[in-house]
Amino acid sequence: MIKESTSMTRREFLEICLKSFPLFVFFPTFWIDELLAFDAETYDPTKHNYAMGIDIDKCIGCGRCVAACKIENDVPKEQEYFRTWVERYVVSTDGETQVDSPNGGIDGFPVLNSDETILKSFFVPKLCNHCSNPPCVQVCPVGATFKSRDGVVLIDEKYCVGCRYCIQACPYGARYMHPEKHVADKCTMCYHRITKGKLPACVEVCPTKARIFGELGQQSSPILRFLRFNDTRTLKSELNTKPKIFYAGADGEVR
Repeated sequence: MIKESTSMTRREFLEICLKSFPLFVFFPTFWIDELLAFDAETYDPTKHNYAMGIDIDKCIGCGRCVAACKIENDVPKEQEYFRTWVERYVVSTDGETQVDSPNGGIDGFPVLNSDETILKSFFVPKLCNHCSNPPCVQVCPVGATFKSRDGVVLIDEKYCVGCRYCIQACPYGARYMHPEKHVADKCTMCYHRITKGKLPACVEVCPTKARIFGELGQQSSPILRFLRFNDTRTLKSELNTKPKIFYAGADGEVR
């Protein structure tokens, strides 16, 4: 009778060796961890397709998402630098729509004139739309701006020459020039977090769950449920950038 052959992973081999030989006690613990880490499953971007939904009716303009983003991604503290921001839309009786974007919470919004008659007022969080057809990628002369295989638009700081072409090309005003690094910067959906199975910082801290994050390719994903049960739209869809930030409760006044 021929015995079936069995395979052994690198992790199993290392664990057996380290347990079998007394010399392993002389190995620093972090060396053992590093050796075992070689066999750890690696992140495969081709198996993911990220997107975000925003429920405007739930946003209260608290600005926690903005503050969390600045802390998590080391965004300059000055108000003019941001990866995500919150705009307040005010619709008055004269038919005009006023938009304020102080890049903060309710305390940062200007006080309305007392003689204005307000029909409605609401908040709209904004960020990089991580377009499937991103104009910023097309204009970058050195390939520093690129779209990853999991659908996130990123910037390689090592290649960015600070030409600002991508900043000018972005129709959503979602990029800025980092004052210290002198490279373009923007929202990355907290790429360092989502590739480890965590939520973006802005999604995690939202007290009303106005931001929904998930994967378009997973049937049980929160973003797919959000798209299924809400009438959503994308911003400036006429530009054919194919954004991956979907808004619920956004009418024609949101731009």
